[in-house]
Amino acid sequence: GLVLGSALDRKRTIAADILFEALLGSNEAPVKKAILAAGLGGNVVSYTAAESLQPYELIMLQNAQPGVARELRRVFQDACRDLCEHGVPRERLEAIISSNEYDLRQRDYGIADGVAIACDALSTWLYDDDAATLALKYGPVYEELRGELDGSYFEDLLRELVLQNDHMALVELVPVDAAEGAEGAEAAELAAKRDAMTDAELADVVERTAALRAAQEADDTPEAKATLPRLRVSDIGEARPEPPLVVDTTAPIPCLRHGIPTNRLAYAMQYFDLSCVAFEDLPYVTLLCRLLKQLPTSEHSAEELDNLIAGKLGFLSFTTEVMTQPDVDGVHPYLLVSAGALSEKIDALASLPREVWSSTLLLDADADRVRDVLTQIRIGLEQGFINNGHSAALGRAMSYSSPSAVVREQLSGVDFYLFLRDLLEHFDERLDGLRAKLAELAERIFVADGCMASFTGSDEDFDTYWAAAGDLGLGAGDGTVAGRDTLVVPTPYDRHEAFVIPSDICFAASACDPRRLGLDVTGAWAVAANALSYDYLWNEIRVKGGAYGCGFRAAGERQAAFYTYRDPAIDPSIERVARAGAWLGSFEPDEAAFEGFIVSCASGMDAPVKPYALTKRRNTTYLAGLDPHAREERRAQMLAATPGELRSLGADVTRIAAVSPTCVFGGRDVIAKSNADFNVIDLLG
Repeated sequence: GLVLGSALDRKRTIAADILFEALLGSNEAPVKKAILAAGLGGNVVSYTAAESLQPYELIMLQNAQPGVARELRRVFQDACRDLCEHGVPRERLEAIISSNEYDLRQRDYGIADGVAIACDALSTWLYDDDAATLALKYGPVYEELRGELDGSYFEDLLRELVLQNDHMALVELVPVDAAEGAEGAEAAELAAKRDAMTDAELADVVERTAALRAAQEADDTPEAKATLPRLRVSDIGEARPEPPLVVDTTAPIPCLRHGIPTNRLAYAMQYFDLSCVAFEDLPYVTLLCRLLKQLPTSEHSAEELDNLIAGKLGFLSFTTEVMTQPDVDGVHPYLLVSAGALSEKIDALASLPREVWSSTLLLDADADRVRDVLTQIRIGLEQGFINNGHSAALGRAMSYSSPSAVVREQLSGVDFYLFLRDLLEHFDERLDGLRAKLAELAERIFVADGCMASFTGSDEDFDTYWAAAGDLGLGAGDGTVAGRDTLVVPTPYDRHEAFVIPSDICFAASACDPRRLGLDVTGAWAVAANALSYDYLWNEIRVKGGAYGCGFRAAGERQAAFYTYRDPAIDPSIERVARAGAWLGSFEPDEAAFEGFIVSCASGMDAPVKPYALTKRRNTTYLAGLDPHAREERRAQMLAATPGELRSLGADVTRIAAVSPTCVFGGRDVIAKSNADFNVIDLLG
């Protein structure tokens, strides 16, 4: 970690953020490339903490080899010293500046603009009453930093921060196994303390524990509740209308056209049909998505391409999307290419994605570069299993009954992880086959057949884009339906799995598709989910059971699920989930509490959505065969929900809890204490 200076020196803080992003922000960044080449670990990430009184840069080596901390510092400093002497690449710095300016115009941080602006203001206002708006004045700072590209400002700053900085720290985190017999030693220690207590002291502990449990279960007083600010359902207005979604067939590729204001930004997407890919080949599609942009094309080196994308586009991504269909067994996966750009850079929006998907040199992919990317994917998945195991458990539990979830698991879940782990273990002997498979899939997927485009921007930008893009260089494929039914999804079944991860807690989920139970999941289910999550489950599993989190989800009409987060035990939570329906069946909230559940549901529906997120949501509605008016109807059903309607759902919730398959990610000891007879699997090997 390196201290950068003062929060009030905005130019220095922003310049440092740009500098370290240029040096460490991608596999082509020079310092990250040097660290990976040294073989010290699997991945390098960096983060600028600009909101502190003393902003700092945190540089982390993930999956580090044992004892390499000082070697990491040496390699890092040597690489920075070389850049100080020979210059930080200007095209790289300029690309990062352009990318940051795009982000500032888009302001898509996952929170309301007002909250983001307030947080920015506080990053300087906290430390100086005269600096309330200092952090909001980006334009002059970026203009000044562009001017500094002509001098040695960035080299001088790098020298000060890395080579002449006395305010830095080097920390190594080393995992250790739990000490043998630690649990027994703790039990012995507690027994000794108990034996040393008098009868009166023991009685006092029992009394105080009972008082704590009573306080946990007691409702707040009306006077305490009255102090909380609240909205009433009557304060909520009508739903904001959305512009109509138009399927424009005049474009060379059928195009979903969105008339959404974008602040002079444009977004272009292409959905490529994956029904032409065999189920066993789906993991290779994910690898293809992750390797595109990381490899050279026939026109540019990987470094040149990295700079072009950062400098000309706001972003470019290759991902997979799985659309659940109206038929409960229907599933339609896509490879999604998404890109955004300033209106003045529409030509790049039309040309760069096409260059990447059509001319990446997959057959000649560098072995070390491919191995680095695959290792980084593995690290990211493993960290997700350990830190957000509830998400992994939800996805896996759904795959026991939903074909769509089976496909998601093959593309990005446990099944993909097991495929990737095996590929890395046999990387050298499988490399040539991997190259050939990726090239063959790219040729098969990136064709006009089954492709649906999407564009968000002004009419002028729409015309400019298609004039530059033409038919996107897409071949016609075979021109028939043949080959579009290659994907055959295995029939899902309850695997009843518990995956062992390095942890002393667990994440559990039980999930199903309510359509299989004949349930009509209306907007009232969302209110019931709030009541269950923040009343019954919160008190039973979080407060009493000791879990960090828990909840019930009724995501539209296609998922119903219970989950726990960082839970100390499995069986007590399963038992409490089983009683959730009975609790809902006798639900008697006061008016204020019930309106609170409704208002919080409506707030989620009515939260401001940025153009890109709104575009993706509307595209999903179209491609998944959803009713375009369903969202509006669901909102109206939420607002009209009654306590009696929620009570009527109690039996259905009991049924969901009874039939939904369960999946667990957790520590070995936690799993061993469960009586649920799971199929236990060592996930990380």
